[in-house]
Amino acid sequence: MTVERRVTVGSSVGLHARPATLFTKAAAAQPVKVTIAAGDRGPVDARSILSVLGLGVGSGEEVVLAAEDGADSEAAVAALADLLATDMDAG
Repeated sequence: MTVERRVTVGSSVGLHARPATLFTKAAAAQPVKVTIAAGDRGPVDARSILSVLGLGVGSGEEVVLAAEDGADSEAAVAALADLLATDMDAG
């Protein structure tokens, strides 16, 4: 089984430069592998900066986060979804 969550990207520049770096670092810190997909692009490993940048996700675009069902999957996907929903370029 897979844990999935849809989330709208909140960063004003989408998943580019700083927001993508923050997201991939957070994904790498999770105890489970998480993937991210946008439309018909992906899924790709959420820990890979080049793969995430390659998706070309814009501000307000919906993405799908997924992880294999396991002890920490729900928490990992939820934490990354919460991060994506914020404007990581603000402040």
